[in-house]
Amino acid sequence: MSEKVKVELANAYRLLHPMHTVLISTVGNAGKPNIMSAAWAMPTSINPPMVAISVSLQRHTHQLIEESKEFAINIPTVKIINQVSACGSTTGKEHDKFTENKLTPYPARGIKAPIVLECIAHIECKVRDKLITGDHTIFIGEIIEAYADKNKFTKAKNLRTTALLYHLGGNKFATLNPKIHKPKPTTTSS
Repeated sequence: MSEKVKVELANAYRLLHPMHTVLISTVGNAGKPNIMSAAWAMPTSINPPMVAISVSLQRHTHQLIEESKEFAINIPTVKIINQVSACGSTTGKEHDKFTENKLTPYPARGIKAPIVLECIAHIECKVRDKLITGDHTIFIGEIIEAYADKNKFTKAKNLRTTALLYHLGGNKFATLNPKIHKPKPTTTSS
């Protein structure tokens, strides 16, 4: 067995990387849309369909979600990696991230916040609950709409034809190797 070394607690979350990277789009009371890159998003329920995102209390996106009680999760690909990185390194308080990154705000189907048209899939959510966890809030959103580019999200093609982004930490991203690994079947004895 190899030697195990101590990981600083402030960096322990990096043991969970790579994490699927998404763009969270929001709009607040002022009506100015915003985008935030995020790797802390996950499903939480199938029935009803719900997801959670974790947003720093310091982020402008946090304020907008608090105001609107809604958000959209947009699924980017490696094609817009530069925009994804930029959306995570500037604040929407001082920047128009859509314009500056040449991304298109497009009307969502069920919420006021726009979707990011250049993304290949979208999940629209209404906030149903929240939990403050230290310096972040986990916003739990009930999915009210979900849709994807027709040729990207079929069961057979999801990972084989789509270069989804995974955050490695810092300003590093990866895509998955399309080879799918399956465990060997186990036999049970009575």
